[in-house]
Amino acid sequence: MTVDYITLPGVTNDHVTLAPQTISIAIPTCIQTITPDKNGYVPPGTCNALYNYYPSFVAALIFSCFFGMLTVAHIWQAAYFKTKFCWVIIMASVWETISFVARTISTRNQQNVWIELISDLFVLLAPLWVNAFAYMLLARMIYFYLPTHSIFSIPASVLALAFVSLDFVSFVIQIIGGSYAGPTAPMAQQLKGVHIYMGGIGLQQFFIFIFLALGVKFHREMLKWEYTGRAKQGWKRLLFTLYASLGFITIRFFFRFIEFSGGETSSNPLPYHEAYFYALEAVPMCFAILCYNITHPGTVLQGLEAKLPTIRSLLFRKRGARKAHEELKGEDEVELVGKYVKLRKYSVSGYVELERRIREREADRLERSLDCGETDVRQ
Repeated sequence: MTVDYITLPGVTNDHVTLAPQTISIAIPTCIQTITPDKNGYVPPGTCNALYNYYPSFVAALIFSCFFGMLTVAHIWQAAYFKTKFCWVIIMASVWETISFVARTISTRNQQNVWIELISDLFVLLAPLWVNAFAYMLLARMIYFYLPTHSIFSIPASVLALAFVSLDFVSFVIQIIGGSYAGPTAPMAQQLKGVHIYMGGIGLQQFFIFIFLALGVKFHREMLKWEYTGRAKQGWKRLLFTLYASLGFITIRFFFRFIEFSGGETSSNPLPYHEAYFYALEAVPMCFAILCYNITHPGTVLQGLEAKLPTIRSLLFRKRGARKAHEELKGEDEVELVGKYVKLRKYSVSGYVELERRIREREADRLERSLDCGETDVRQ
């Protein structure tokens, strides 16, 4: 404890005269009485102790290299397959790399708060990029594979925008909580930061569960199309890759939730053993990113249909589809076929309806021709 002295100026007016006052304020301070070792380590719970264990330089270096290789691989794959939206998963890998590079440096500079804080923030927030990529990927799969380009009557573009926006909300909450819970912050502020961060990751996992429900719906729709023999290839492999990645993210979520909710007490071993951090944080995140290296979206989603339209283009398409439907009223089959490509340009739902109408007319014509044939035979 240190004592700080503050002098309050006196006040003199027509009603009262107060002499200047000097007050003392006791301020808790940290006085280091233990000499740090060559890497800056001091025992947990002592002044300036940033870790609850002796962090491993080798483990941090290995994961720095591993995430770095994943980053390079994703950059090469995105360029090779021309998948621009893969910049999101690249960001996830880059943030993990930054985190573990900073952690590697921090193991040799354990008295530097800022390096440790950078490592913590980037490792806490990197999974949000993986989530955002999963949302964008499923939206493109819906647009690429389903003739209606929608799920539960929600257009794929709207779905992507909604979930990425929700992911950003979770990101903001978690970054606020992570910044509050710095290792040198007062205990009350750290607890507040932990609670905010836990709320953020809880919200994030809630969005993932809702998203998985949409994934299951898409899965069932594709099974129906596959049964008819009209489904494009590759959807199942890519969807199971998405499931696996979100599964690894969920493992990491439960680790963080249990770690923070248990507090730094003797009954909670997670904060005091580095092995838990690597086994339940670093390894799941490696596999969550690696999944998309093994089954890269660019190997499946190819061509113009793999490009997700913007919300603005959807609005213009709806207007065009209504206009095209008006033009089609009362036209014969030849004119309908002539409008086939035109209507497809404006609206996939209109395209499906038109295809149904053409099939019905073909069936009627075939039935009439069969009836005529039977009449000829009887005659």
